[in-house]
Amino acid sequence: MKKFVQTLKNIWSIEELRKKILYTLILLFIYRVGSYIVLPGINPNKLANLANSTKSGMLGLLDAFVGGAFQHASIFALGIMPYISASIFMQLVTILVPQMAKVQKEGESGRKKINQWTRYITVVVTAFQAAAYIGYLRSPANRDALMQGYSPQLFWISTVILLTVGTLFVMWLGEKITDKGLGNGTSIIIMIGILARLPQAIGYEWGSRITKGGGGLLIFLIEIAFLVAIIMGLIMLVQGTRRVPVNYAKQIVGNRQFGGARNFLPLKVNAAGVMPIIFAQAILFLPTIFSGFTGGAKYFTDHTNPIYMIIYSVMVIVFTFLYTALIFNPKQMAEDLKRNNGFIPGVKPGQPTADYIGTIMDRITLPGAALLALVGILPGIFQTIFGMQQAFSTFYGGTSLLIMVGVILDTLQQIETQLLMRQYDGLMNSGRIQGRQTVASGI
Repeated sequence: MKKFVQTLKNIWSIEELRKKILYTLILLFIYRVGSYIVLPGINPNKLANLANSTKSGMLGLLDAFVGGAFQHASIFALGIMPYISASIFMQLVTILVPQMAKVQKEGESGRKKINQWTRYITVVVTAFQAAAYIGYLRSPANRDALMQGYSPQLFWISTVILLTVGTLFVMWLGEKITDKGLGNGTSIIIMIGILARLPQAIGYEWGSRITKGGGGLLIFLIEIAFLVAIIMGLIMLVQGTRRVPVNYAKQIVGNRQFGGARNFLPLKVNAAGVMPIIFAQAILFLPTIFSGFTGGAKYFTDHTNPIYMIIYSVMVIVFTFLYTALIFNPKQMAEDLKRNNGFIPGVKPGQPTADYIGTIMDRITLPGAALLALVGILPGIFQTIFGMQQAFSTFYGGTSLLIMVGVILDTLQQIETQLLMRQYDGLMNSGRIQGRQTVASGI
């Protein structure tokens, strides 16, 4: 406890770090306030049906990412998700299209071009999603929330404009946090939206256990203990790496010697991050569109159904390999090593090195994919075993918990870097907190 207090004092004593933290907190406060500003023409007292319809499926996932703004019909109802969709699209384009890959390699100018194109795509995606959201609000289940005296044409125009501007404003907040705050702004905004639902979920679960009686308090404590254990295991999954030894050849220039050092090439066990889970959930949501034509769609909506868990797990494993193959280029890594006079002991430079790295990556991706699939179905497993509330079970795995753990680790890693730069102790007695990919780049 004494070391923890001293670490907090060290963090607060660094003026630059203190300003970054305060700046980030202020912008996040603005974001959370905006999440409760209701769109014009909506009666906030009649949104019960909208809240009930966003408890599961992709709408529930979207509402979790925006911190409940979707079910509140807020000006931030779409949150930063259109920007995430545009970023993922641009990332895949830069991988699959050679011309875009060249632009990305142009350095700072190329990065600015891609960021600008991403913003343009964000506006288009937001406008389409805003129109879809209006149609959802006008559906028979949610029509009661619309004010009768409000012009339908004015409602359509004002809602599209406000939702688009709201998303662009949230995107701007994220960029400002990245530039002047602490951590990746986009990831932190999503994490805050997820965390905002945690106190309410815990309250519902606590109330449910106390009402039932029969050892409800003990069961609740067991659930909390399992949650802590899962978070610890997920930290190991996020930070797990296979370190491949790399030697650098000695070079003598004049009277000075360069190279000759030994280093390690870290290969992540979970290189794909949370993207396979997001892709699997999106694909499994598609059959629900035809729920009116076939009864088989129920297997794709019930997270506690064994058939759903099996299909979901297989899809997560498949998408993990596919996405890892897209973002991980062993040939490029082998070329970079050769260019810097680096080599793996016992392996010839060039294509043999690329094959060796690719083989290791395949071997560690399989257990990583299996663990990621397990993380994805844990909410359904715990909901079945303990009969817990669905809102609380979502924090036992899946996209929400994986994003929360990853973003917190990334933010703590940046704080630790600031401390070590100024000769302070790190956040841990041994080892270092490893950074990770951000949400916008595949988490």
